[in-house]
Amino acid sequence: MSQTASAQIVQRDRDLQPPLYAKRDIALVRGDGAYLWDSDGKQYLDLMSNYGVNILGHNHPAVTDALTRQASTLVSCHQSFANDVRVELLEKLVNIAPAGLNHVFLSNSGTEAVEAALKFAWISSGRTKIVAAKRGYHGRTMGSLAATAEKKYREPFEAELAQATHVSYGNVDELADAVDDQTAAVVLEPIQGEGGVYVPDDDYLQSVREIVTAKGALLILDEVQTGFRTGAYFACQHVGVVPDILATSKGLGNGVPIGATFMSARIAEQLTGGVHGTTFGGNPLACAAALATLTTLDTDNLIDRSAEVGAYLVDQIRGLNHPKIRDVRGKGMMIGVELKMRATPALRGLQERGVLALMAGSLVLRFLPPLILTKEQADVAVQTLAEVLG
Repeated sequence: MSQTASAQIVQRDRDLQPPLYAKRDIALVRGDGAYLWDSDGKQYLDLMSNYGVNILGHNHPAVTDALTRQASTLVSCHQSFANDVRVELLEKLVNIAPAGLNHVFLSNSGTEAVEAALKFAWISSGRTKIVAAKRGYHGRTMGSLAATAEKKYREPFEAELAQATHVSYGNVDELADAVDDQTAAVVLEPIQGEGGVYVPDDDYLQSVREIVTAKGALLILDEVQTGFRTGAYFACQHVGVVPDILATSKGLGNGVPIGATFMSARIAEQLTGGVHGTTFGGNPLACAAALATLTTLDTDNLIDRSAEVGAYLVDQIRGLNHPKIRDVRGKGMMIGVELKMRATPALRGLQERGVLALMAGSLVLRFLPPLILTKEQADVAVQTLAEVLG
């Protein structure tokens, strides 16, 4: 029997790339709104938005128009020169950031945004020790990997990593014991994503802020995944905590690679020319996409809508009262469904029935839908999940 078009593309992809990814055995070729299609013409409801980046869904006209206009004007402009689109984006970012984070370094990805955050913390504090959380994920470049706790990511490079201590997420006493006068920064996700979608108690980040300040260290919040997704621009705004440095990326450009590292003026003024930089970061094309994305979030009221539809989706999943579901947790459009069994068969079952999701650890299904998801589409997802679980 001859291979389908998707199977042929998947095989060619495997033949030409190193085996670094767990392939999903379909070839996605087109997207529109909250839907994707493979090369065989099958439609999928997208509850993963490419690991959280397509917050406006696929082929959004505002982003497409911005990219088209900018591509015909100026694609690349190094940051040693000013640029009109970049300045407009920077002003927009500062306006939505937690108060006091009034300087922004633009890069190309989440791990670059975290890497910059760590370097800036080391420079401004004069220290090099990091305290981070178990189950935390911050990227795979050598600096951000030091903060990442998961053994499978760290172990091959352990000898080369910066000094880092990992404590239990949500445990204030353990964190207080780990932070000392050699600690440059505490690095945390306000909601742990890849580690299992764990939402801390409301007072946890406030306690962290107090501990870090008392020890003369800096607080770095990694909002690469949580940015724009939890019913606020940044998850830390739910609890009124302002970090010294904040890193974000994924949803910022609706799929166009861009990262941003926010910092206070106190930190920015300690940075000098040459200590960090990027050739492609802050290019006008990515800035145009990000500006269109942020503008659409405002004009379409998608931050509030994501909170409403996300809460609805959580309630509907909980309402299944399914014996195979241990817990449902999350905030906004960042949801984890912990099962009493391995999640891989459920992930495959969803895909076979036309719903795409992710995993977060071996037991957790992770849903990162576009913020445009409707309640009707959420109902389809919940019904399909019920069918898969049986």
